Amino acid sequence: MYFIMINFVAYIVMAGDKRKARQKKYRTSEQTLWLLALLGGAPGSFVAMQTHRHKTKHVSFKYGIPVLAVIDLVILGIIGGVM
Repeated sequence: MYFIMINFVAYIVMAGDKRKARQKKYRTSEQTLWLLALLGGAPGSFVAMQTHRHKTKHVSFKYGIPVLAVIDLVILGIIGGVM
Protein backbone atom coordinates (compact mmCIF):
# COMPACT_ATOMS: atom_id res chain seq x y z
CA MET A 1 0.00 0.00 0.00
CA TYR A 2 2.88 2.38 0.84
CA PHE A 3 4.46 1.83 -2.59
CA ILE A 4 1.21 2.72 -4.37
CA MET A 5 0.67 5.85 -2.29
CA ILE A 6 4.23 7.22 -2.56
CA ASN A 7 4.21 6.73 -6.32
CA PHE A 8 0.81 8.39 -6.64
CA VAL A 9 2.08 11.38 -4.63
CA ALA A 10 5.34 11.53 -6.62
CA TYR A 11 3.43 11.47 -9.91
CA ILE A 12 1.03 14.22 -8.80
CA VAL A 13 3.84 16.44 -7.48
CA MET A 14 5.96 16.02 -10.63
CA ALA A 15 2.98 16.67 -12.91
CA GLY A 16 1.99 19.66 -10.76
CA ASP A 17 5.48 21.08 -11.04
CA LYS A 18 5.24 20.92 -14.82
CA ARG A 19 1.90 22.72 -14.67
CA LYS A 20 3.44 25.39 -12.42
CA ALA A 21 6.37 25.76 -14.83
CA ARG A 22 4.02 26.42 -17.73
CA GLN A 23 2.08 28.97 -15.69
CA LYS A 24 5.30 30.59 -14.43
CA LYS A 25 4.22 30.06 -10.83
CA TYR A 26 6.19 29.13 -7.72
CA ARG A 27 7.78 25.72 -8.34
CA THR A 28 8.34 22.58 -6.31
CA SER A 29 12.00 22.33 -5.35
CA GLU A 30 14.17 19.71 -7.01
CA GLN A 31 15.11 18.59 -3.50
CA THR A 32 11.46 17.70 -2.84
CA LEU A 33 11.19 15.83 -6.16
CA TRP A 34 14.33 13.84 -5.32
CA LEU A 35 13.13 13.13 -1.78
CA LEU A 36 9.90 11.64 -3.09
CA ALA A 37 11.88 9.51 -5.54
CA LEU A 38 14.26 8.34 -2.81
CA LEU A 39 11.36 7.40 -0.55
CA GLY A 40 10.15 4.92 -3.17
CA GLY A 41 8.34 7.18 -5.62
CA ALA A 42 10.85 6.97 -8.47
CA PRO A 43 8.59 4.88 -10.74
CA GLY A 44 5.78 7.42 -10.36
CA SER A 45 8.22 10.27 -10.96
CA PHE A 46 9.55 8.53 -14.06
CA VAL A 47 6.08 8.02 -15.50
CA ALA A 48 5.25 11.69 -14.86
CA MET A 49 8.52 12.75 -16.48
CA GLN A 50 7.64 10.81 -19.60
CA THR A 51 3.94 11.69 -19.84
CA HIS A 52 4.43 15.39 -19.08
CA ARG A 53 7.89 15.79 -20.65
CA HIS A 54 9.21 17.28 -17.44
CA LYS A 55 12.84 17.39 -16.25
CA THR A 56 13.87 15.23 -19.22
CA LYS A 57 16.75 17.55 -20.15
CA HIS A 58 18.21 17.56 -16.65
CA VAL A 59 20.93 14.91 -16.71
CA SER A 60 20.53 14.05 -13.03
CA PHE A 61 16.80 13.42 -13.50
CA LYS A 62 17.16 11.86 -16.95
CA TYR A 63 19.45 9.10 -15.64
CA GLY A 64 18.97 9.16 -11.87
CA ILE A 65 15.20 8.69 -11.71
CA PRO A 66 15.16 5.62 -14.01
CA VAL A 67 17.98 4.02 -12.00
CA LEU A 68 16.11 4.67 -8.76
CA ALA A 69 12.91 3.33 -10.34
CA VAL A 70 14.62 0.05 -11.19
CA ILE A 71 16.05 -0.18 -7.67
CA ASP A 72 12.60 0.52 -6.19
CA LEU A 73 10.99 -2.17 -8.33
CA VAL A 74 13.69 -4.70 -7.45
CA ILE A 75 13.22 -3.96 -3.75
CA LEU A 76 9.45 -4.26 -4.16
CA GLY A 77 9.93 -7.61 -5.90
CA ILE A 78 12.17 -8.85 -3.10
CA ILE A 79 9.81 -7.67 -0.38
CA GLY A 80 6.82 -9.03 -2.27
CA GLY A 81 8.55 -12.37 -2.70
CA VAL A 82 9.30 -12.62 1.00
CA MET A 83 5.77 -11.85 2.12
